[in-house]
Amino acid sequence: MRVGEARAAAARWVAAHARPRPDYRGAYFSGSTVGRPDDAVLPASSDVDVVVVTEGDEAPAKPGKLRHEGVLLEITYAPWAELSDPDTVLSSYHLAGSFRRDTVIDDPTGRLRALHAYVAPRFAERNRVRLRCLDARHRVENRLAALDTSQPFHTQVMAWLFPTGVTTHVPLVAALRNPTVRLRYPAAREVLTAYGHQELYPELLALLGCEGVRARQAGRHLAELTRTFDATVPVARTPFFFSSDLTERARPIAVDGSRELIDRGEHREAVFWIVATFARCHTVLAVDDPALHTARLPAFEAAVADLTGITGTADILERREEVTRFLPGLWAVAEDILAANPDIT
Repeated sequence: MRVGEARAAAARWVAAHARPRPDYRGAYFSGSTVGRPDDAVLPASSDVDVVVVTEGDEAPAKPGKLRHEGVLLEITYAPWAELSDPDTVLSSYHLAGSFRRDTVIDDPTGRLRALHAYVAPRFAERNRVRLRCLDARHRVENRLAALDTSQPFHTQVMAWLFPTGVTTHVPLVAALRNPTVRLRYPAAREVLTAYGHQELYPELLALLGCEGVRARQAGRHLAELTRTFDATVPVARTPFFFSSDLTERARPIAVDGSRELIDRGEHREAVFWIVATFARCHTVLAVDDPALHTARLPAFEAAVADLTGITGTADILERREEVTRFLPGLWAVAEDILAANPDIT
């Protein structure tokens, strides 16, 4: 399917399912399809991200991934309060990119197009880009600082893994690139290579502990993840913010997407999402099927140890310190990219 066809299907979902809501105020595209031409092929391992804007300060729980007209959509709700200040949006590295271009699907109030009109001409201003880089850096620092060692091992792994992965977003934001989620490491490698900082990429992998991982290792643990994933899907009941990522319809992304990376030689880049999905499965199993959680836990622990070198809390704390020490050097590279980027004004 082409990206344009997928967008059209998403717009029809918005018209049929979002617009009738009494608190509905509009919708726009975000994520990996932003900026892609209509005639580009949408891979089976990609979804179309749609943000539905609601009135008020709090958004409803997101529906997450669902299939509509053969397209896998990722539906998120956002309160208008989050978007009401255009300067705040410009300073937010995960919000601003959606308004760099006209991504508006539906805008009954006119406020989304007004936001786009404000953000787009200012998006590449140097001070705005630097603020977004700083936003990404602060996310790394704050989330690592909040890591709770009293939590179960799978929770600690997620609390370390995701902010560590945000280190890739700092150079991506400086390069005016989409700070993608699952494919953040390949995207960061491209940017660092393009700007002459390819020596930093192995250091980013080393922070995860996967710089020496081989394809056979990644494939073996992906097979174990697949078993855990397929066992988790039918027993999952408790809602988590990532629950729709652990469904049969999400399998092409959660499992098959990592297989695609391994098959094309990006096995080290696959580690992030393999471990993330593994940890999410155990977050669900610990609540909804403790016996299965216990039975599958050795496979998760083996994957984390083999792919990242982490065997317990002490390793996580040590790795947290490594990330913290790495940040000044990462910031210097981001400044170099800012200075060299011809699109920044």
